[in-house]
Amino acid sequence: MLRILHGTKIDFIKSWRIALGVTAAFIAVGLIALVLHGGLNRSVEFTGGTLMQLEFTQPPNVADIRGAVDAAGYPNSEIQQFGTAREYTVRAAGHATASSAQVQSAATEIKAALQRKFGANNVRVSRQEIVSSRVGDEFSRNAMIAILISLGITLVYLAFRFEWRFGVAAVIATAHDLLSTLAFLAIMRLEVSLTVVAALLTVIGYSMNDTIIIFDRVRENLKKARPEPLYDVLNRSINETLPRSILTHVTVAAATLSLLLFAGEVIRPFSWIMLFGIVTGTFSSIYIAAPVLLWVEQRWPRSHGGKQGPGARSASAPPPRPSSPRTPVGAR
Repeated sequence: MLRILHGTKIDFIKSWRIALGVTAAFIAVGLIALVLHGGLNRSVEFTGGTLMQLEFTQPPNVADIRGAVDAAGYPNSEIQQFGTAREYTVRAAGHATASSAQVQSAATEIKAALQRKFGANNVRVSRQEIVSSRVGDEFSRNAMIAILISLGITLVYLAFRFEWRFGVAAVIATAHDLLSTLAFLAIMRLEVSLTVVAALLTVIGYSMNDTIIIFDRVRENLKKARPEPLYDVLNRSINETLPRSILTHVTVAAATLSLLLFAGEVIRPFSWIMLFGIVTGTFSSIYIAAPVLLWVEQRWPRSHGGKQGPGARSASAPPPRPSSPRTPVGAR
């Protein structure tokens, strides 16, 4: 694979408008799904309440499960099939002021009602999560703080390691990854738990690593003695790092796909986010970070001995495709 992709001369920047349109449409669909569903499908860890994973000896009737839970005094509980036809989850939201003891009592009452309905030997609680509403609010706040801190540290690091132009481009690309992933969560109706938040932070780091690799090659190419437009430098840098990126992404995707297929329902949302993050992280590094860097350079060109920097073509528009024919990258 490395030998096949060696020496490619693909003009990635040329397609930035198409890429922007595709990702904007996807995010718009996700926002519509978010509105239609009334928000993300948050887990008990964020909403507070009781989550019980049940395993029956025989496939049950969902109406019977609903009747037992309603009889226990929790008529608005969410009941979903989980994995096989014999496994279901019951999610009973806690009251806004419910304490941990009250939430625990709700779990006990639901379990007793199910055992009365199906028999103590015919239903088993294989997993149970109990979170008070206060703890759920704290989890939500801490998750948001963790994401914001990661973005802030990224901007500071890249501004120090490279320069502020690179930092701005990388943060915009990362923000794109977050929006795209939230859209994916809304469309797929995946449950947002602390595990999913961990996957989001992993996606941020993975995407940032991919962007830094390209930007580091851009910086090396800019230091070369022969002056070259930033448009060409970006394309050449992406092509030069393409073999490594493809090999890394395929390896990570294979491991993530194994988790998705064989790790079970609990870890499945994490696997979906990781798999999607590999795609969107690669996409943003090429079609978001690089064009944004070119646009920033056009707006605020660097000065080299009183002359404009290598990327200063026009500050009036985002990265254009030059009208005159150009020599392929690397063929000069």
